[in-house]
Amino acid sequence: MANSIRIKNIYYMLAYAYQALNEVGYKNVETEEFKNIHDLLSSILIKGVSGQIKRGLHRDYVQQTETIGSLRGKIDLTSSVKRQTTMTRQMVCQYDLFLEDTQLNQILKSAMMILLRHGDVKLINKKTLRKILLYFENVMEINPYRVNWSAVSYHRNNATYKMLINICWLVIKGLLLTTDDGKNKMAQFLDDQQMHRLYEKFVLGYYKKEYPQFATSASYINWDLGEDDSKTFLPVMKSDITLTYGVKTIIIETKYYGQTMQSNAIFNSTTIISANLYQIFTYVKNKDVGKTGNISGVLLYAKTDEAITPDNDYLMGGNRISVKTLDLSESWEDIKNQLDYIASTLLS
Repeated sequence: MANSIRIKNIYYMLAYAYQALNEVGYKNVETEEFKNIHDLLSSILIKGVSGQIKRGLHRDYVQQTETIGSLRGKIDLTSSVKRQTTMTRQMVCQYDLFLEDTQLNQILKSAMMILLRHGDVKLINKKTLRKILLYFENVMEINPYRVNWSAVSYHRNNATYKMLINICWLVIKGLLLTTDDGKNKMAQFLDDQQMHRLYEKFVLGYYKKEYPQFATSASYINWDLGEDDSKTFLPVMKSDITLTYGVKTIIIETKYYGQTMQSNAIFNSTTIISANLYQIFTYVKNKDVGKTGNISGVLLYAKTDEAITPDNDYLMGGNRISVKTLDLSESWEDIKNQLDYIASTLLS
């Protein structure tokens, strides 16, 4: 489905999903034309990594292990005994060096190398990537399939890496493929799983930026249970996006599927996907504890190429439930208008 999305729209989605893209250093990316997703991501990395080089690449203490003749750091007795280093009047020592060869820089280098070797990247960007990689001479290139993403952490000294690592995630997790003969190649489009992740973050980021008067979050919803009822075995309810303004709240669930409707061959009918409708209905009803009708819900699908796509509003038990599609192949202004229309229901 991603092949129908305008490449420029993916840039705008990234800009809202990762607010760091709105910084001055990235502004000229917005004016560029991109023929494919590889070019777009390489251009973002070029701007971002160039800025990081000016600020200074992240350094950290990296443990080194070496067999040497004089004490440095601390002795690794177990390894020294195993290697019988005393026979040569040496010892195995462990010590720390303050190096650029950190996990964050390794991920950056590996993603840039993937784009350089396998990406459909225009020549000028390839030349720039090669120049940038000279600054990573002392950084090890790692196997992209073995990146321990859960171990990536951020603090005050490396916070500027967060958006860059997210772009690397898209390159590695969303585009990198392995062929039957074990070679790497790159897909022309982000896979649906990564697009769904981006789509959700984009819609949340859009409302946070464009409607600061709203309380916008991905919030948990409590089950509306009796005082003596147990929550045991009940699933956690967490919305993709919750918008609150005054006494009104809209719960939005984003869906990025190959299909927005389900078909029943027996009855020859097409309907909204049951599980999704039940989900948003449950969220709304449990959120509206006072049964005020001020809580509404929206299923927001990314538009597909199906002949029939939903664009419906229902009043269910006093609450408005809407099923809408956002056409990501349209102009950016059209996309904004669709999102603004949803927001307008809170303001009316």
